Amino acid sequence: MKTALVAGSTGLIGSQLLQLLLNSDCYAKVIALTRQDLPLLHPKLVQVKVDFGKLGEYNDELKADDVFCCLGTTMAKAGSKENFNQVDFYFPLLLAKTSYSRGGRQFLIVSALGADTDSSIYYNRVKGEMEEAVSQVGFETLHIFRPSLLLGPRTEKRSGEDAAKFFYKFFGFLIPKKYKAIDALKVARAMLHVAIVETKGTHIHESGDLQQY
Repeated sequence: MKTALVAGSTGLIGSQLLQLLLNSDCYAKVIALTRQDLPLLHPKLVQVKVDFGKLGEYNDELKADDVFCCLGTTMAKAGSKENFNQVDFYFPLLLAKTSYSRGGRQFLIVSALGADTDSSIYYNRVKGEMEEAVSQVGFETLHIFRPSLLLGPRTEKRSGEDAAKFFYKFFGFLIPKKYKAIDALKVARAMLHVAIVETKGTHIHESGDLQQY
């Protein structure tokens, strides 16, 4: 059986994914990279407290077959473009490079609907640049997931997202499938499913396609 590594395991998608990986018979060990201890105990779980800006200094802690990156923030929470770029571009790319050099074979990363290096929207442009940079690392298999607005229980309030969720609740039937809000659990299920299938190459999964999981 394989070893999985998860970054961003306290987030909306990452927390769901962590539970799925722990319950999966395909993984004998699940490494969770965290900044603080998780309130979770499991015989397969190995928690590794890291400084995401210094991942290159870690060795055996980052050895895994399948690497799942669920790191991400918002412009409002980041507070500046520099901080946002660090979390959504630099950290994921550093994780990809470091885990690849430690023997990683599959890299699965959460991006966003609309990711595009040529986008006039800064958020989408950074996501597109991240996708392009990660695709150059060299993994046998790369899966990029581009969810729309995420649904699920968050620990922090996001007023803009709350308003959007209210709209989706009553008018979601008017919105094309590609743009519909999506439950974070569906994204997590999709990540586990494609990791188990192990289809080599680079694959981009748009939000509409993720609704089936």
